[in-house]
Amino acid sequence: MPGIHLRRRSVCRAVGLALAAVTGLAQPARAAPETFNTALPVPKGEFIFREQFLYKSATDDPSPADREVRVLGGISVLGYGVTGDFAVFGVLPYLDKSLDVTTPGGQRVTRDTSGIGDARLFARYTVFHDDAPGRTFRIAPFAGIELPTGDDDDNDGLGTLPATLQLGSGSWDPFAGVVATYQSLDYEIDVAASYKVNTEANDFEFGDEARFDASLQYRLWPRDLSSGVPGFLYGVLESNLIYQGKNEIGGANDPNSGGTTLFIAPGFQYVTKRWVLEAIVQFPALQDLNGSALEDDLTVRAGFRFNF
Repeated sequence: MPGIHLRRRSVCRAVGLALAAVTGLAQPARAAPETFNTALPVPKGEFIFREQFLYKSATDDPSPADREVRVLGGISVLGYGVTGDFAVFGVLPYLDKSLDVTTPGGQRVTRDTSGIGDARLFARYTVFHDDAPGRTFRIAPFAGIELPTGDDDDNDGLGTLPATLQLGSGSWDPFAGVVATYQSLDYEIDVAASYKVNTEANDFEFGDEARFDASLQYRLWPRDLSSGVPGFLYGVLESNLIYQGKNEIGGANDPNSGGTTLFIAPGFQYVTKRWVLEAIVQFPALQDLNGSALEDDLTVRAGFRFNF
């Protein structure tokens, strides 16, 4: 009957979209981590663009300065598939950073700056993949460098801004890591480990950073493939374990910097064949920081991604 045939064709299209999201046959947009990269390929000759809007606050200050830091901005990411296994990426942030602090004299002041931050360029290569109908598993090392594109000498009426408030570090900082991804029709798991070496500039050096990230994306809707499915809604749960060494000022360690933070981040993604809407909130579940280092409150990321 015509109605039955139409329904079968709709179901086939829904199944086809889901299978394409796993196998890459239709080169679609896919679910992916929201706070780090994935091992899933960027199709050869295609671009992928992601824009995330960022809000971050840190107001839990154990020192008498009662510091409050807030960051607003956007992070633009452009990736290109050189081959099916090799992809290159560029990341450029635009940030508005502010610091409210109480001076030793008891005056409350605000110091702020805005503009382009430090850009990142990196490459990722798939060294292993195991594909089968309805699933894929991939391992991909990556390596790159953070470039000193942001201003690192901004000042205001009180003098030069603190290094932690500057838009850029002024240094060339290499990083490397590896990411693994398992994706099926119902869910995706990503894990990544990376290390970033921060170098010295302006007699200041941020502590090196090591991190371990994990992400689960689980399809919430539709639970069963049926007719008229325009896309898929995924629930996302991520964790970010970050260790940063102590900063160095004039060659000496800053005792009030560095430490370990564990973020837990719930979120969602709505995935269609070519574009994705996403949002996630990072909450600090553990903060073991040195001295009077300023603790994070939360970080909100929301944006979109599309292939072209």
